[in-house]
Amino acid sequence: MRITKVYTKTGDAGQTSLANGDRVSKSSLRVSAYGDVDELNSVLGLARCRISDASLQPLLQQVQNDLFVLGADLATPHPDSSKPDPVRRIAAAEVEYLEKAIDRYNEILPPLQEFILPGGSEPGALLHVARAIARRAERTTVALAQSETINPQALIYINRLSDLLFVLARFVNRQDGSPETSAQFH
Repeated sequence: MRITKVYTKTGDAGQTSLANGDRVSKSSLRVSAYGDVDELNSVLGLARCRISDASLQPLLQQVQNDLFVLGADLATPHPDSSKPDPVRRIAAAEVEYLEKAIDRYNEILPPLQEFILPGGSEPGALLHVARAIARRAERTTVALAQSETINPQALIYINRLSDLLFVLARFVNRQDGSPETSAQFH
């Protein structure tokens, strides 16, 4: 798809078009869900600018591409079972990719003994921000799933992604020599 014009004026009254052409309010849960995913993708782009470990770049770029697929998935209501699905949806393969990455990076890290505060180095802190946005996107997607049919793999993916971002924040902080700070409950 080629974008030739950035503004269309079709959303000036608070409505937008979904990928299937349906018009909905910009405050709908579906628009909020893919909007949260877009925000997450943008923060990951910023985090990638700050991460010095080049070996993480392919993983994070793949996640950003997958988030575009997830956004399209959430922006396109499921068709009737009698019709072919017009979009590529998040699948079990993308979830498995995240799980393998979680396992790979988590085995390098010392086991957690307690809750830790988000922070550390700037790249680690940005990954913690991305994790928190992923959790919000997950909550919005859960709310959407309670009122409309969505791809169940989309919900699993966003849940697993927040886990990966937590592990990567810890990994980056360790690489950068930033100690983890335990949360105090007293």
